[in-house]
Amino acid sequence: MASPSSVLIRRPRLADSDEYLALNRRSRRFHAGLVSPPCDRAAFRRILRRVESPDYRYWLIVRRADRTIVGAIELSQIVRGKFRSAYMGYHIGVPFARRGYMQSALTSVLAQVFSSLRLHRVEANIQPGNRASIRLVKQLGFRREGYSRRYLKIGGRWRDHERWALLREDW
Repeated sequence: MASPSSVLIRRPRLADSDEYLALNRRSRRFHAGLVSPPCDRAAFRRILRRVESPDYRYWLIVRRADRTIVGAIELSQIVRGKFRSAYMGYHIGVPFARRGYMQSALTSVLAQVFSSLRLHRVEANIQPGNRASIRLVKQLGFRREGYSRRYLKIGGRWRDHERWALLREDW
């Protein structure tokens, strides 16, 4: 398993596009029906433009040893003021799954979420059959708060999701 220092998180750069898109294309079958990470240059450029917005963050997960991109984490719909909340999504490339990289990266992101971003709550919506992702958020302290039928459209289909949340005081 990966140690907490085995990965780093950083903002994406235009120079990352070939490596990151190749990883996502190679992982299509693994991601099918669960997530839809960018697989073409236009989608990647949209992310690069969007990260300039105050209500969105996107981090690439990079293996520290060789600087290989292994996945990504996004924080969307960041709301400030009295709500101080956001939605979190993430994906890992198939060659790097189940090695502890995502847990290490999410730990780093959550530290930023609750310290420098000063959010109170982060929510991850996960399909009920995605046992690995549910196990991951449980290990990080998230609690299941509910079930949303036909919540997100992924892969052309509306899919049910469980709502998992982590509060600052529980972190």
